Amino acid sequence: MRPGGMLVQKRSENCSDFAAMVPRFRVRVVFGAMRYEISISSQATFGELKKLLTADSGLQPGEQRLIYRGKERQNGDYLDRCGVKDHSKVILMEDPEFRERRLIEMRRNAKIQAAHRLIDDVLMEVDKLAEQVCAIEKSITHGNKVPELQITTLIEMLMRQAVKLDIISAEGDACEKKSLQGKRVEKCVETLDVLKLSNARIKPVIVTTNWETFDPPQAIAKWELFD
Repeated sequence: MRPGGMLVQKRSENCSDFAAMVPRFRVRVVFGAMRYEISISSQATFGELKKLLTADSGLQPGEQRLIYRGKERQNGDYLDRCGVKDHSKVILMEDPEFRERRLIEMRRNAKIQAAHRLIDDVLMEVDKLAEQVCAIEKSITHGNKVPELQITTLIEMLMRQAVKLDIISAEGDACEKKSLQGKRVEKCVETLDVLKLSNARIKPVIVTTNWETFDPPQAIAKWELFD
């Protein structure tokens, strides 16, 4: 009894004993086509129910909306005070704002992945062309003249890859990846421009073949002698 004559219930000092006294019931939760049955304390809140639903629904508590008797319940609302009883049905819905944000994020991720695939395709082509640039550079360095058409064609092929990179819409780490490949293409083209000038200064090697001629042997007539 408190001072003033008001009677109050004395709780056990042992919290586990007090929790054992609180009745539990099973709440049926409907989430679209899914059905869950959650065991929970009758004195729990809807916020605590959301935490228990996270594992089954895959939604975080902040992404959930719980509807009971046609009304959305707040996190601080108590189940028993709202009339929830054993086997009562509660409807779980995904928060519309979160769903919209999630869809936007999914579309953004899909766009980034598509950009990565396109950039990877360009990367493979640039790798092949870069090998040809190295081969031409090695040949010219050793004084071997390379057909100018071969250099010009290689420059054109690199510029095509540059155009492909320009039309790729990239963001995030894909943007950095795109920029890196663009610099590779630019460096290869600059190298070929320099090699083109060096190649023009190389004099072609003219190979002449002198054939040694021989006079045909004179025919010697052999006469058969008769007695």
